[in-house]
Amino acid sequence: MNEHVQLFAILLLYTFVGLLAGAAFEDGNNNNVKITKQSLELTQTINIQRQELMQRQCDLMEASRQSIEDLTELQMDHMIVDKEHKLLYCYVPKVACTNWKRVLMLLTGKWQNGTDPLQIPGSLAHSVGMFTKFYDLTEEERSQVLSEDYTRFILVRHPFERLLSAYRNKLEGGSPSARYFQSRVGRQIVRELRQGASNESLEQGNDVQFGEFVEYLLRPELSRVNQTDYNEHWEVIAKLCNPCVMKYNVVGKYDTLLDDSALALYLSGTKNLTFPTGHKPSSTKANLRNYFDPLPIGAIRRLYEIYEEDFRLFDYGLDDVLGFEFG
Repeated sequence: MNEHVQLFAILLLYTFVGLLAGAAFEDGNNNNVKITKQSLELTQTINIQRQELMQRQCDLMEASRQSIEDLTELQMDHMIVDKEHKLLYCYVPKVACTNWKRVLMLLTGKWQNGTDPLQIPGSLAHSVGMFTKFYDLTEEERSQVLSEDYTRFILVRHPFERLLSAYRNKLEGGSPSARYFQSRVGRQIVRELRQGASNESLEQGNDVQFGEFVEYLLRPELSRVNQTDYNEHWEVIAKLCNPCVMKYNVVGKYDTLLDDSALALYLSGTKNLTFPTGHKPSSTKANLRNYFDPLPIGAIRRLYEIYEEDFRLFDYGLDDVLGFEFG
């Protein structure tokens, strides 16, 4: 890294934490998790590189011309605001959003039965009306969110890894949530795309193959509401969180979840609260090739085009999936 970027990183660090007590990035020990000055500084240096790349891509896509006035209520629906800690978090399904909502319930005083986020029922964390959303704010408050005073946090994941995680969790599994999706999306996929489907498959929708799910996504007349919006679990992150408008100043990634979450909490002035270290690593990444290798290259290319914004904005490639990139 050159000296200019290093200096910029240090200056931005002090800007973010200037209102906090003590020196920037003091060592701390929250919930028995050691957070060191060195680890936070390294995470912030990486974070600033991600911000700069994201902004360059926004400029190339000319998406930076949009403003918060252009956002609809639907486009602001995933943006949770904690006004006390000056934190905005845009949640992305299949990127640790349940645990982050649990943390926010503790942060905002919505849970009084202990301090362990993992004790909070996931269904409660996802309940309607639990949090203040960006669209609940006045125009003046929205402008304040976009100022340097606020921490604006997004967590992202490789688009195809996230897609596979959604398939495995919602169409391949046996949980109540999976049965819900199988009875609706699964049955639709079987009915519309599988020739000679058995009566059991038509009735249950619980044996959808990954290739059928991909074909479903490539057929907007089947998979998109009004042929514009996907279900949130496989919607494009750029559509859920509008990064070129919101200009997130903490861009976290699933691969560095704990470090990036610690940074976001630190910058928002949070004390004695950390992202739960009981987070279970996903096996999805290790299985990417098993699911994607049988797919026709044309289908993968079309799928890439759907999620191209996410690939570009968050610096992801296809090498992990294909072993090579598209030219």
